[in-house]
Amino acid sequence: MTVEIRYVGPGDEGLFDRVAPDVFDHPVERRQLTHYLASPGHHLMVALANGEIVGQVAAVVHRHPDGRPTELYIDEVAVAPALQRQGIARRLLDAMLAFGKELGCQEAWVGTEPGNVPAKYLYESRSAPAETFSMYVLRL
Repeated sequence: MTVEIRYVGPGDEGLFDRVAPDVFDHPVERRQLTHYLASPGHHLMVALANGEIVGQVAAVVHRHPDGRPTELYIDEVAVAPALQRQGIARRLLDAMLAFGKELGCQEAWVGTEPGNVPAKYLYESRSAPAETFSMYVLRL
C-alpha cells in the first residue's frame, strides 16, 4: 500500500469525505474544517491511502512578541489504529517539522499523556528527553 503525505489547505475539504476511524478525536465537521484551513498560522498534513485519510498532524505557528524564537506547536499526531507501527506518524511528523522550518520556526514542541507510550517513543526518537511541566485546562 502506498501512503502519500500531503499538506492540505483551503479547497481540500473534499479529501475529508473519507477518513479512517480514530484519525481525529471527533467526526470532522465541514464548517470547522473550512475555518481551520483558512486560518493563518494553522497547518494540517494528512496521510492518504487509496483516497482515504489514514493519518494527520495538526500544528500552529506560535510567534512571540518579546523576541523569543518562533515555535511550531504540534497539536496532534494520529494514525488509524490498523496502520500504526508502519512509519506513517514519523513521516507525518518529519514533513511537518520540515515545513515549520521553511516557515521560519526555530523549534517545535509537542505534549502527550504520560501513558501514551507510542507517542513518547516517537517524540523521544527525534529529540532530547521529555521535560516536566503541568498543564491546566481553563474553561471559558
